[in-house]
Amino acid sequence: MTPITEVEGRRLALSNLDKVLYPATGTTKGEVLHYYAATAAEAMLPHLRDRPLSFLRYPDGPEGLRFFTKNPPPGTPDWVRTAPVPRSDDPDARQVLAQDLPSLMWAANLVVEFHTHQWRQDSPAVADRMVFDLDPGPPASVVECCAVALWLRERLARDGLPSYGKTSGSKGLHLLVPLEPTPSGEVTAYAKTLALEAQAALPGLAVHRMTRALRPGKVFVDFSQNAAAKTTAAPYTLRAKGSPTVSAPVTWDEIEACGAPDDLLFLAGDMAARLERHGDLLGPLTDPGQARPLPGG
Repeated sequence: MTPITEVEGRRLALSNLDKVLYPATGTTKGEVLHYYAATAAEAMLPHLRDRPLSFLRYPDGPEGLRFFTKNPPPGTPDWVRTAPVPRSDDPDARQVLAQDLPSLMWAANLVVEFHTHQWRQDSPAVADRMVFDLDPGPPASVVECCAVALWLRERLARDGLPSYGKTSGSKGLHLLVPLEPTPSGEVTAYAKTLALEAQAALPGLAVHRMTRALRPGKVFVDFSQNAAAKTTAAPYTLRAKGSPTVSAPVTWDEIEACGAPDDLLFLAGDMAARLERHGDLLGPLTDPGQARPLPGG
């Protein structure tokens, strides 16, 4: 029988709790759900709230079938809120919102990566944060991403913009900036300008184009995830990798000190201690008082 759990007054059927999702660590689905409920939820929910979600689903673990979905899946409870997100192929499209712990746990039970837009559901295509996705081309690693992130931090600071880092949970690094509401197109254009500047300033290290032939040993400064239609892995989400890696906020001291890829590799089991020590390092992103205007916006 599928156990029924009550979460803040909502009844949830949590299935296959003993199923091993991450064979490398023996991590079960039950342990994944425990991570979200007991460790991540308090810090994670403010970063999800009011942001339409896309899911990368991997119900049989990272080695099984993986598929990306934006539409609410069949059987979505009527108490899980959704928001309209019209698309060219579906003007009536909607996406899930994770507004509370029951919604988070319902989604986690599907075994998903959580991905969010840079805007909120009440202001579609008007971003309140900017993201740079720093993606290393082998043999480059997160070490090289950190060097590019440090350059970007200084460049953003010259424009009066604070920035905060998190691991992608894969090989790279995400740099995030809290903004006063700004049309996504303007944010994308500004981010592209900085990506081009990074490439000019760090010609042996940074590249602003996705072309694979240009990327070996360099860091792709992906500015395109600021486009209104794009989504990025949310803070604290587990990733569909060989181990239960987390898209984990990191300090600038950690970025400056990074000398090997494992220095910025964090698993689900690491996060309780990190949150106890640091709190939510990305808290400023959810504080309207920390938002800054985009230069020229």
